[in-house]
Amino acid sequence: MQLTVLGWNLFHGRDFPPDPALLTWRSRLLRVTERSATHVQVNRELLPEFAALLAEAEWDVALLQECPPRFAAPLARACGAEAHRVLTSRNSLSPLRQLAARLNPDLIASGEGGFNLTLVRKSLRCAFSVPEKEKAHRRDRTATIVERGELAIHEGPLERRAMAFTRVADGNGSGLCIANLHASAHRPELAAEDVLRAATAAAGWAGEAPLLFGGDFNLRPDESPDVFAELRERFGLAPPTAPNAIDHLLARGLEIVERPRRWDAERREVRSDGLALRLSDHAPVEARFATPQARE
Repeated sequence: MQLTVLGWNLFHGRDFPPDPALLTWRSRLLRVTERSATHVQVNRELLPEFAALLAEAEWDVALLQECPPRFAAPLARACGAEAHRVLTSRNSLSPLRQLAARLNPDLIASGEGGFNLTLVRKSLRCAFSVPEKEKAHRRDRTATIVERGELAIHEGPLERRAMAFTRVADGNGSGLCIANLHASAHRPELAAEDVLRAATAAAGWAGEAPLLFGGDFNLRPDESPDVFAELRERFGLAPPTAPNAIDHLLARGLEIVERPRRWDAERREVRSDGLALRLSDHAPVEARFATPQARE
């Protein structure tokens, strides 16, 4: 079986126009919509736009970072997917933070808190079915995810970072394993520690099962080649997206059908008042893999 994987940092559910002049204090404080000849910058709830874009895209597994808490369940419903979410940082007093984010998303920004969110679409359920003996002990017999794990990969300054580990069962009980992480920002040495700590845990938990290992590493291969060499040589995880990319989809035990690649900027744009509204400051990364069964 082949599967398409999408990785995307949602920028806490906000937009990010290509023209920096549209990012004004007037918009941030007063929620005034700014416009150029081609793009618009808004300061409002964008859940419908993110949900529609993700729902219409073709993928089987999505690894999302900086997902606002209020987005998790609606995104899963819109995409027809089962979800596994893991808290990252700034999630104390969550109801108050979410209220502030609804009132003024750009002003609170990352202060709303967030998740790493892994979505597994129902399209995988035909190929990754739960063993009959396990089904008998489960309330939801259609559920694909049979194991959810969590690891805090960084707990000190600057902020908490975490990895979500998800196992999708197959008929043999080994399944496909998915590690979704967001490493520390602005400190490459901390990001390297985060990524390698996550890889060690994910590889150990996965055992012999195929492993997807992705997310926002905050590391570029051309600046941190030793980290990506260790991921490849020690854990069998490859290939990175691009030399200058920080969002990656690596794999072990899967055949690479289409290498990870970033979407063109226009693919994450929607229309607003006749202008382009560009979602997030990150481009989604997409890759296609084949399971071992597909090669037999």
